Amino acid sequence: MASMEHPIFSLSTKPDTRVREYEHNGIKIAIKPSVDGLATVHDRDVLIYCISQLMTALNDGKEVSQTVRFRAFDMLVATNRNTAGTGYSQLKAALERLAGTRISTNIVTGGREVFRTFGLIESAEVVRETRDGRMQEVEIKLSDWVFNAIRSKEVLTLHRDYFRLRKPLERRIYELARKHCGAQKEWRIGLGLLQKKSGSNSTQREFRRLVLNIVREDHSHAHIPDYRITYDEIDDMIIFTNRHGVKLVLPQAVAPQLDPDVYETARMLAAGFDVHHLEREWRAWLPETPHNPEAAFLGFCRKWVLNRKNAE
Repeated sequence: MASMEHPIFSLSTKPDTRVREYEHNGIKIAIKPSVDGLATVHDRDVLIYCISQLMTALNDGKEVSQTVRFRAFDMLVATNRNTAGTGYSQLKAALERLAGTRISTNIVTGGREVFRTFGLIESAEVVRETRDGRMQEVEIKLSDWVFNAIRSKEVLTLHRDYFRLRKPLERRIYELARKHCGAQKEWRIGLGLLQKKSGSNSTQREFRRLVLNIVREDHSHAHIPDYRITYDEIDDMIIFTNRHGVKLVLPQAVAPQLDPDVYETARMLAAGFDVHHLEREWRAWLPETPHNPEAAFLGFCRKWVLNRKNAE
């Protein structure tokens, strides 16, 4: 919640090596980059994925620790990232920026006000790597500050379509709406304050142009999750209106990579269909992570064929 409220992550798509200082309503934050630059809004996907795993475990009554291990492929799929070689190299770069970015703040988490300097993650390690250099398993140790917020459940869920937003400013605007509008009918904010809270380094004129472009695109395509965005020209304010009630969902359920042998069985069950297309449809449909991914996928293939026959 604190990282949604305050502009901790850079909106830049190029290395951002500026020290940033922010103050609002008594909260002071200084964000200092490493030589690799500040952690970006897109790097935040790694944290969101780790947090979702820990929150699921907490809600199931399980013990959690600051160290999270996951398959790189699963994280890339869940956050709508490229699973080719570039996706893995970008994930490595994100881990370096997350580990290198240092924050000094007096933000309250877990009912305590702590002023200290820390990183977003303490460390990251590639546990296994394939012959062609692609990482298979990643182990991340979250910072005390992040883990303290998770244990205190100071976490808001995001609509899964958040990961389909490619522009950093679109993501940042959605985060602010999710934090401030939430399940309310409406939230209004002046453009000046929106720029401050977004962390944009653009001129006021350029920021206005960028935001109004997002407003126009949302009017045409309704692509911002959960909230409709409009502009009040008289009061110079951006208005967020809850579309149909906020959908409180964690990032899309993820199944691990399937055993290669399962594809032959799938081809027999769904003769004439592209099994890899069926796998993509299955992963997009998944309501929760299956206990037996191979059996779940084959069951999906059977139903897919049956539904097609019934439609005919």
